[in-house]
Amino acid sequence: MDTPSRRTTLTIALCFIVALIEGFDLQAAGTAAAGLRQTFALDPKSMGWVFSAGIIGLLPGAFFGGWIADRIGRKKILIAAVLLFGVFSLSTAYVSSFSGLLLARFMTGLGLGAALPNLIALCAEAVGEQRRGTAISIMYAGVPLGGALAAVVAMLFTEHWQTTFIIGGLAPLLVVPLMILLLPESSAFRQQQGTATMARTSTGQALFGEDRARVTLALWLSYFFTLTVMYMLLNWLPSLLLEQGFSKAEAGLVQMLFNIGGALGSLLGGVLLDRCNGVKVVLFVYAALLAALAGVGLSVGIVPMAIAGFCAGLFVMAAQLVLYALAPPSYPTSVRATGVGAAVAIGRLGSVAGPLAAGQILAAGAGTTGVLLATSPGLVIAALTIISVIVRSDPQTVPEPRTATPVTDKP
Repeated sequence: MDTPSRRTTLTIALCFIVALIEGFDLQAAGTAAAGLRQTFALDPKSMGWVFSAGIIGLLPGAFFGGWIADRIGRKKILIAAVLLFGVFSLSTAYVSSFSGLLLARFMTGLGLGAALPNLIALCAEAVGEQRRGTAISIMYAGVPLGGALAAVVAMLFTEHWQTTFIIGGLAPLLVVPLMILLLPESSAFRQQQGTATMARTSTGQALFGEDRARVTLALWLSYFFTLTVMYMLLNWLPSLLLEQGFSKAEAGLVQMLFNIGGALGSLLGGVLLDRCNGVKVVLFVYAALLAALAGVGLSVGIVPMAIAGFCAGLFVMAAQLVLYALAPPSYPTSVRATGVGAAVAIGRLGSVAGPLAAGQILAAGAGTTGVLLATSPGLVIAALTIISVIVRSDPQTVPEPRTATPVTDKP
């Protein structure tokens, strides 16, 4: 008998596995960069295009992956997305031209982008309101763990960069049959299926109709500024540390601790949101993130810098998970994946803007302190706007389980 608890366990377990593979493929190009550069004789500018091609694919993937899923189902689109990034990750190992490499990375990014909003929607709809943040946190913990696995594979196969993409391509293709057989479609989506609301709601109506404009714009601002800081740290932290006089080994240690903190933070954010007052959680997480960034800018010894780096990873990922947990209840089932997908796509814009902005600030001679100071106003805006989502009177947007009216989907 397919009981609700078994469906929930299967959904979260399979979504975690997909998130693990997604994290692996998101980091694959970075971990295999040296091999790609040598094989295709790429200069730094061309290498930048290889990275950018995957990121550019994430944006339309996230938006359209959610939009189509609201019409034909989360499970179908997630399976299609996993197939897409599996096939093109595998093809990355065998392309023979620079243009072919760019196409493979773009299509991989398209699939990766389409997967995330459906992973979030499936986990959010598989559990009750009081466990939504925890379910999303457990699923998303797979992403940093997958990134760590990609680094391990790259270290083991330093002379064969293709191995990273072969594993990153075969793993999703092997998981697809399991998803087809075992992954249940969202029961909330099935209940909505066939209704006129689901079939006729336009994108504009989904995002801004029924008094959702304020919530949508607040989510977009929060996602954009939070992801800007997260990807700035992911890309520039080692360089910022070297500029402050730390050795390469010390910078590598701090970067490792940053990622370990991120893995813990991916669990912390959603769990806190399920158990504590939402406004207090946001204030704590964003204040702690600002303090950690100040620590990164001011620390002079390796021990305080290691602590600051760990805390920066912990709280930037916790902030991201708070956002991922707050987006699904902000939309009714019929447009939920569209709303989440649009927010994730805006966050991806931040992931592009952060590294670029940091590069410009450093080029202007502002140094590490200037980069970190520039992020502070954005984080304050992100915290204030997401608090406005929590305190909004509409019960759909209040994720506080102990005080709020239970979330109900609009017909």
